[in-house]
Amino acid sequence: MSETRTSQTPQCKARAAAPKPEAAPLIETRELSYSYGDGEAALHRISFAIQPHEKVVLLGSNGCGKSTLLRILNGLLFAGEGECLYRGVRLDKKRLRTGSYSRDFRRRVVLLFQNPDAMLFNPSVYDEIAYGLRQLARSENDGLDEQVKYWARLLGIEKILSRPPFKLSGGEKQKVCLAALLALEPELLLLDEPTANLDPRSSGWFIDFLQELEVTAVIATHNLSLAGELGDRILLLSEDHRLIFDGGIDELTKDRGALEAANLLHRHKARRGA
Repeated sequence: MSETRTSQTPQCKARAAAPKPEAAPLIETRELSYSYGDGEAALHRISFAIQPHEKVVLLGSNGCGKSTLLRILNGLLFAGEGECLYRGVRLDKKRLRTGSYSRDFRRRVVLLFQNPDAMLFNPSVYDEIAYGLRQLARSENDGLDEQVKYWARLLGIEKILSRPPFKLSGGEKQKVCLAALLALEPELLLLDEPTANLDPRSSGWFIDFLQELEVTAVIATHNLSLAGELGDRILLLSEDHRLIFDGGIDELTKDRGALEAANLLHRHKARRGA
């Protein structure tokens, strides 16, 4: 993970070297609510702000609204009430249909889906990593080949660059998708249950890799035992789709009420003993 490039270091590794004061949070929600077409609430009056270089864990049980919130932060869905702002600018359909703004936003804010198969469609691993660079990065694609091989090497997939993605294991697919996103040098990385399909060894590798990666990240998970390793700050969503906790993992583990409200802690009869 400590490998050094001989040319320009990717922004998402270099950007955190010297934090600078920001006029506005990198990403922010204000009283944000969202409901699906059937009227079912997915999020209710969610407010938080994330500063550059933070690693934030979006924690909650399945169905609490984590994936919906990530899609709103990524500009794929839009709040029914309230608002989502990126660097102080409100995200809405009109703004994200503007070619120049949309192109820049899609390069800077990226989302890794829980199911990697939803993101893979190119004939080879090389083409998957290169796709975003060709579409969203510099038009002349200076150093494209170097970028592809650099991220493939960093994620340990350089030996499978010529293989078709559909023949890969789940862990390999996840790494390919992550390499394709990181090659864009984003400043905000959104991850939806990134360890859900990984075995323990791969999960450990991912946690270490994420901690060394100098990029702002929001990581959604339902796994309380991993939350403290994935990030320094926890945003906890309850089963009724509200934000009920914002703080550190040590403080959260002492809050039984919040954990029970989020269905991450429950009482049951033990098989042995009391």
